[in-house]
Amino acid sequence: MLPLQNFKTYIRQNQLFSHTDRILLAVSGGRDSVLMAHLFKLAGYQFGIAHCNFNLRGEESVRDEHFVKMLAATLEVPVYVKHFQTKSYATANKISIQMAARDLRYQWFEELSEAEGYGYIALAQHQDDAIETVLLNLTRGTGIAGLHGILPKRGKLIRPLLFLTRTEINDLIDVEHIDYVEDSSNLSANYARNKIRLKVIPQLKEINASLESTFQQNIQRFADTEQVLQQVVANLRDSMFRTAYDGIYLSIEILKSLNPQKLLMFELFKPYHFSEAVIGDLIQALDKQSGISFFSTSHQLTLNREELIISPLKTEESTQHLLWHSAEDKIETPNGTISRVRLSKAEFDKDYQIVKDPNKAYFDADQLIYPLVLRSRQAGDRFKPFGMKHYKKLSDFFIDEKVPVTRKDAVPILLNGNGELIWVAGMRQDNRYKIGAAAKNITILTYSAPHITNSKQS
Repeated sequence: MLPLQNFKTYIRQNQLFSHTDRILLAVSGGRDSVLMAHLFKLAGYQFGIAHCNFNLRGEESVRDEHFVKMLAATLEVPVYVKHFQTKSYATANKISIQMAARDLRYQWFEELSEAEGYGYIALAQHQDDAIETVLLNLTRGTGIAGLHGILPKRGKLIRPLLFLTRTEINDLIDVEHIDYVEDSSNLSANYARNKIRLKVIPQLKEINASLESTFQQNIQRFADTEQVLQQVVANLRDSMFRTAYDGIYLSIEILKSLNPQKLLMFELFKPYHFSEAVIGDLIQALDKQSGISFFSTSHQLTLNREELIISPLKTEESTQHLLWHSAEDKIETPNGTISRVRLSKAEFDKDYQIVKDPNKAYFDADQLIYPLVLRSRQAGDRFKPFGMKHYKKLSDFFIDEKVPVTRKDAVPILLNGNGELIWVAGMRQDNRYKIGAAAKNITILTYSAPHITNSKQS
């Protein structure tokens, strides 16, 4: 008799899904996934079956596909089959066959679930899989997340068979006479996971016959420990991170006081994809000179005097030239908004006055040539800062104003239609375009950028 009640109880206790959700089951045709499909049918849940043909085992792959299609027909549920050129993908991306199959599988599951309206993707992993994952992670090196192995639920992925061991699944299949197909690659010791399954775990079970139960307890402890760590890290982000339009600012002195420093810094910067090795180098550099930068695939860490700045790497969008046409009274930039008011000199004299505010610029409107151009800094930029008669390089101006390295590329630079730099938005306008005695029409520009604030965002 299938363990229907235990199955439902495990789903309810771990809040895997509700009875109204549609679930996409990943079914290979092996014992585990076939048992999962029968349990879903018996429980009355709404589900469909997805099968991956990786074209790696010749006729065996064809056999598996046909079996899964017949299983779906027997259970009267939809079936989706995808063929992959796994070896070509692995070669093109310079990864192993196993990693290629994993990438292709999960990418398709995600696309299929979105297209067909499935709320969750069910994987037939069990307690022995969890043990193998922990041992494999320990062998390769891991943090706390690797010690708890696979969880019952992570995002859209659910694992409703984690309450069963491999032995229990095999017994159920045999007693209930449930048909399945065997993947011959599972018996090969050429793969790391299979070596652990076939050679390591049997040796460990000689030491501890209740290995599965012991590991389940350990895994739960590690999962609870990770929750505590993540709460500590979340609280640190709340208190330490200050966001600005150009990045996130942190106090170097506070970073130096963290204990354990490397662990907490790695977790703090994990959302920005910095490796453990980079964090180690960063720690060594905290007492060194300003201006040193460290990079991940998506972000940059920069030491700037007493602060560390996290900023996204420049993209094509952040460096593009924006054209501001005469009919537009506002322009949105990646780093803020600039709005415009146009009025006659008489209207200006009656209702306005020049306010000393770096976020405002006052121009003789008749000197402006449209479209204006908005962009980030470029080598060779120069202008005559307001109040000065001589040109100054923008790079020197930034140095004098102590602009952080990461913020320099985020400062909007406004050019007149003739190519002259007329405003370093939020800082200084050009002296040549100020309102003179002969001005008849006035243009007022106002720059709005996010201020530095404490933030929970990561």
